[in-house]
Amino acid sequence: MIELDVPAGGGRTLHVYDTAPEQSGRLPVMWHHGTPNVGAPPEPLFTAAAELGLRWVSFDRPGYGGSSVAPGRTIASVAADAATVADALGIDRFAVAGYSGGGSYALGCAAVLGGRVQAVLGLAAIAPYGAAGLDWFAGMIPSGVAALRAAVEGREARAALQASDFIYDCEFTEADLALFEGPWGWLGKVGKPALAAGPYGQIDDDVSYTLPWGCDPGTVDAPVLLLHGTGDRIIPAGHGSWLAAHCPTAELRLCEGDSHFTIVTHAERGLEWLRRQI
Repeated sequence: MIELDVPAGGGRTLHVYDTAPEQSGRLPVMWHHGTPNVGAPPEPLFTAAAELGLRWVSFDRPGYGGSSVAPGRTIASVAADAATVADALGIDRFAVAGYSGGGSYALGCAAVLGGRVQAVLGLAAIAPYGAAGLDWFAGMIPSGVAALRAAVEGREARAALQASDFIYDCEFTEADLALFEGPWGWLGKVGKPALAAGPYGQIDDDVSYTLPWGCDPGTVDAPVLLLHGTGDRIIPAGHGSWLAAHCPTAELRLCEGDSHFTIVTHAERGLEWLRRQI
């Protein structure tokens, strides 16, 4: 895998990853990472991707890792960053995949970039804030509610919470802890360095989830597969159900008992689905 920095609008830089730059015959899949993570593509899926002829490309969202902070960024503005990355790598059309908030960013890419996006795989994606017919906070763990309610109040309020003695408690289950002992312990690997550039990657992610997306998932033309665990309390399954109901091309697979973390055990099958679409 190579890493490089790509110039973006407003004098910003995006830190980019590419697993197969010399193998242009592989079909590119752009990975959208979760919160708070850096953008390195998912190592536990490298073998499956290679067998399927896929090439991972990705980038740190603004404020994470090596990418410049972009106050006020939205789902749509990050889609524009994705286009910048694809252009810099000489990629015209590509699929997208994302986990957690990254699933929402993947959907946003398809909504903004239209025919450039061939298919979308989203795991545990979050629905737009204020979505009609969705109790957005229902079923969330208390610390998640606290973080996102602060984000609703704005960037300064979310930053103030971050600077306080607030601790985000994921309320890991025994199954989650067992997952982290295996290959998906990689989630910790990309989580620990996520805030090395400062706290605003996570802060701006949370704020972006509560801002208007700047695009409509209902306009996505590409095939979409949404995977969501019924036991998810970080982003409850109602979010996946709402997105599937409002995205005409979406298929929803609810995975009984899976949490926000154990949903990744279904990612390889999702990747196989993605390959069949492209």
